[in-house]
Amino acid sequence: MPTAFLSNPSYKDIEPMGGFFGTISVKDCVNDVFYGTDYNSHLGTKRAGMVLYDKERGFSRSIHSLERDYFRSKFEDELEHFSGNSGIGVISDTDPQPIIINSHLGRYSVATVAKITNIRQISEEMMSQRIHFSEMSANNINQTELVALLINKGNNFIEGINNVYRTIEGSCSMLILTEDGIIAARDLLGRTPIVIGRKEGALAAASESAAFPNLDYQVVRDVAPGEIVRLRADGMEVLQGPYDHEQICSFLWVYYGFPASDYEGINAEAVRERNGAMMGREDDTEADLVCGIPDSGVGMALGYAEGHGIPYKRAVLKYTPTWPRSFTPGNQSRRNLVAKMKLIPNKAVLDGQRVVFCDDSIVRGTQLRDNVRTFFEYGAKEVHARISCPPLVYGCPFIGFTSSKSDLELITRRVIKDFEGHEDVKLKEYATTGSPEYRRMVEEIGRRLGLTTLKFNTIETLIKSIGLPKCKVCTHCFDGSSYCHAPK
Repeated sequence: MPTAFLSNPSYKDIEPMGGFFGTISVKDCVNDVFYGTDYNSHLGTKRAGMVLYDKERGFSRSIHSLERDYFRSKFEDELEHFSGNSGIGVISDTDPQPIIINSHLGRYSVATVAKITNIRQISEEMMSQRIHFSEMSANNINQTELVALLINKGNNFIEGINNVYRTIEGSCSMLILTEDGIIAARDLLGRTPIVIGRKEGALAAASESAAFPNLDYQVVRDVAPGEIVRLRADGMEVLQGPYDHEQICSFLWVYYGFPASDYEGINAEAVRERNGAMMGREDDTEADLVCGIPDSGVGMALGYAEGHGIPYKRAVLKYTPTWPRSFTPGNQSRRNLVAKMKLIPNKAVLDGQRVVFCDDSIVRGTQLRDNVRTFFEYGAKEVHARISCPPLVYGCPFIGFTSSKSDLELITRRVIKDFEGHEDVKLKEYATTGSPEYRRMVEEIGRRLGLTTLKFNTIETLIKSIGLPKCKVCTHCFDGSSYCHAPK
């Protein structure tokens, strides 16, 4: 076991992290792979792929871009060309995948949910050893191929996966489709989840437990951090036991996770409602109604309404017929326009009211400022924002957290720079709830966004609503506290 780890598409510029689904069955499993993968679509907007394994035909694969279309519309017409009793699919926000590899370990396909921050260093070292890359994407190294090449350095899959854990900085969970079952390996510190499901004659592994119910799978358990398991149609084999540390991403419950999904047995929507209820009970702001910014702010707003004792009303609605989810154009002005087009304020609800609106987070704040302006234009007397997590003071080095190219794109860092002359000054003080620096920063963010008042939830409330010990939850983006390296 290695001892060291080297270091909902939305209008608010939070990037999805990707998700996957794999199953092995005594029967043909094409439909399960197709629909199971589709249930991870909220986790990515760029690429998607499916690989099926048939004992007679071998591996068959298809990969498509999702930047202008949806998973189902891209793959549905191809299903008749697939066959097999095992397969994996992935929604990726990084590279085209899954990839198919022929190596001394046999022929296999691999899909990852990963962010590898030292990819350039690793690739340069490999090329100096005359190990070369073929799966280039927009002239960049395909990080899933990088993972496969690291796996190939092992004498077996267990050694190879541990080589990935030892070598990369960031995080990596993976599914490996082999000729002898599916191997599921969760990130060494468990930052991204894998959950196992079972039905008669089949086992499945997925990023989201919400992929299981409509396909008749029952949740068996989560794969533990650093654990490696092999799925066959007749059962699951543990190839490597769990690592003894965990840093699961708190943003799964705040934003990423589908409301019906459970992580570590803890439901995303239940956490959001508890989080909102605790904040509502502590808030003495007088208001007439509360609304949630769709989709991930709704659960918090329902809890806040209960905790604060004011009605929940749909003062802003998401237009789903043609904007069911956000695509992410590269042009920032177009991203802002997409964001504006999909959310429609309801003047009949807003007019003359003191409104509290709940949202999951504030990244740049650009679209939020526009929403606040619109609320006032539609007659709101007061607009109060309540955010379900603390301010995002630190960029995330572990998963594909935001589309930001620089920490200065965070509104917190821009405010800190304006106050201190540099964006990296006194970050601990600004991240500490209730400190003079924190209060000054929050007041300034509220002023820049045009809000009557602004309040962020505390880390303590968020952790309590999740229900895990803080040492098992990654809160790096809020307080910089999570370790980059697994403790020895």
